[in-house]
Amino acid sequence: MIKTEKIIPGGQALATLPDGKKAFFWNALPGEIIISYEITKNKSHYSEAIATEIQDESPYRIAPKDACYLSTSPWQITDYNYELQLKQELVTELFREHGIIINPPKIYTDGNDYFYRNKMEYALYWDNQKSQIQLAFHARGSHRKIPITNSSIERPEIFQAATQIIKDLNDRHEEARKYQTLLLRCNQKGEVAGGLYENHQPHPIFSNLNDSILGHKYSYSPNGFFQINLPVYEMALAEIKKHITTNEVLDLYAGVGTIGFSVASDRNLTLVECDKYAFNEMVKNCKQNFSEQSQDNDTLQIKQPTTVLAKSEDVLNYISHDQTVILDPPRAGCDKKLISHLLEVQPVKIIYLSCNPATQARDVKLLLEKYQITEIKTFNFFPHTPHIENLVILSRH
Repeated sequence: MIKTEKIIPGGQALATLPDGKKAFFWNALPGEIIISYEITKNKSHYSEAIATEIQDESPYRIAPKDACYLSTSPWQITDYNYELQLKQELVTELFREHGIIINPPKIYTDGNDYFYRNKMEYALYWDNQKSQIQLAFHARGSHRKIPITNSSIERPEIFQAATQIIKDLNDRHEEARKYQTLLLRCNQKGEVAGGLYENHQPHPIFSNLNDSILGHKYSYSPNGFFQINLPVYEMALAEIKKHITTNEVLDLYAGVGTIGFSVASDRNLTLVECDKYAFNEMVKNCKQNFSEQSQDNDTLQIKQPTTVLAKSEDVLNYISHDQTVILDPPRAGCDKKLISHLLEVQPVKIIYLSCNPATQARDVKLLLEKYQITEIKTFNFFPHTPHIENLVILSRH
């Protein structure tokens, strides 16, 4: 028997195996006794595993909605309020590990913990007995496909469209081996776009979707970068907007422009993005929104944003002392050159939104040389998963 200790940032429960090796368990919560388990990864210093039989279940354990929940949302076993508490504790612990002592941050949610994803990617499974294709997910920790008949984390419009596509394939007697994956996305109106990826074929070009965020319109590709949970994303943007106090705003890692333009379209705004496709979408979005704003506010002097195609660490000359700088880097966090230059130039304020509080805490630790934390707030973009979106507001000393 193995007793679990705590949840680690990756989302698993930490425990010690009989041989003294540390193990990270899916399908387990703190304080539970694991009777049996399946090892999915065995390294020299640790193992990863899935608990298959539990004794002394946690009072916070609930029945998952989906049979295949471990593939998509492994925290379906967790009471939602307890999930929010765990995420607060994880953020606090990650910052503490870097010597930053904070109170557990307030965590924001719209309360919709199911049917929230606006994008989903499915595998295709071949049922030999029925000679038919079925929707599937990959089993966690393996390439094995598990057929599904329902899924509760994506918007219902997506699953309905996926089911219809599979029906059409079966009506044409297609085989699953022809296809790599099925990717679908929908906007807030419930309009669905996307489609099938065929093996050994170029990726298809899908029709763009359109969405409105804080009153601004954005166009994006189903297979491009765009936020997964727009209602909670809007909550984060509204919080960011409160802290835009300078006329000069620099949005690094700008993506298709949804942060910078949504919160600072009335400022002297510069947006920097390194991905060419995302940059082109950003330029289109800025032109569309700038044109509409100019028509709606013809008595105001509205300046069109400056858009830059480059890595954020390669355009350090755009950083100035009188700016607000917005950071939304990938999971790896910010480049050291960028952090060093921010410390040298010392913009008025740094607004740091992160999908990985571990690397965010690392970067914030360095920035505290010249800055102080004025706000930390956490947003539950991905309910029933261990993923955390965290916002830190830094003001110059």
